[in-house]
Amino acid sequence: MDVLGRLTMEPITARTTSVEETRKLGAALGELCRPGDVILLAGDLGAGKTALAQGVGAAFGIDEPITSPTFVLARHYQGHLVLHHLDVYRLDHLGELFDVGLPELLDERGVILIEWGDAIATSLPAHYLEVRLTFGDEEDERLLTFRSVGGRWRNHMAALQLAILPWVDDAASGRTGSVGA
Repeated sequence: MDVLGRLTMEPITARTTSVEETRKLGAALGELCRPGDVILLAGDLGAGKTALAQGVGAAFGIDEPITSPTFVLARHYQGHLVLHHLDVYRLDHLGELFDVGLPELLDERGVILIEWGDAIATSLPAHYLEVRLTFGDEEDERLLTFRSVGGRWRNHMAALQLAILPWVDDAASGRTGSVGA
């Protein structure tokens, strides 16, 4: 079956085998982002959420180091798109979302990337992309599952699957070793 015949609107699972591959996959995702996009990152501590964010930032042309905003809650980076990088791990209650300015950020024209976003999913707009990162069997292996919530990303899932195809094929085949461009 050809590539287009395998495209699906179901969740897409990709696999990386190093931090650098996770960044490259993030860059492929970043190339698809448009102003107003919201990306929710979910996964255990050390699963690669910040590495994925670094790749997205690289695709935006951001030169400064992208670090986890765990202790400051939000960082903002300027590239050809603005990246609003939030980490809601330490929030005690949903009301604190107003303290980090989430409602205002949703009105701006940048891209919002939220680490530990599953904790606040009920407070997000109706349209976002969820990326769930889990540990694989090997030390640096990560499985990334992409799921569209609402119609905005659903319309781009075919393009997403094509962009990350080297990692999607690897996840489906169960191969080991390095993939990606």
